[in-house]
Amino acid sequence: MQIKIRKKKVINALESGSLSDLAFLLIIFFIVIAVFNVNMGFLLDLPKKNSSKIVNTQDIIRVAIEADAQITCDEETVTIEKLQDLVTERLKLRPNMTLYLLIDPEVEYQAVVDIIDVIRLMKVENFSFKMKGT
Repeated sequence: MQIKIRKKKVINALESGSLSDLAFLLIIFFIVIAVFNVNMGFLLDLPKKNSSKIVNTQDIIRVAIEADAQITCDEETVTIEKLQDLVTERLKLRPNMTLYLLIDPEVEYQAVVDIIDVIRLMKVENFSFKMKGT
């Protein structure tokens, strides 16, 4: 009875090099793809330097956030729901309305985010904000 001896197939170094290159490229590809799934956040279209835009004062709705997260709209204290109603009404009358948000530096970050979320949901196209005292 004869025993068959199998020879191990020797892998050529040149053939295995391309596999490692391919694996490296796939790893890079998946790392780059993972970055594209990140939430883009609040995108702002900032004006160009030294440009000015003339806005009619009747087209501006002034909203202020005080240090205690109290919201005032045109000198009247309102809730965030009431603000949403006021802005929606104003947008119907004046589609080119600009919302001007004045933020107290001591206000909590989440209060500002909540107001900006409401502004984004209402699709206000012209939006400006400023910190008090700057």
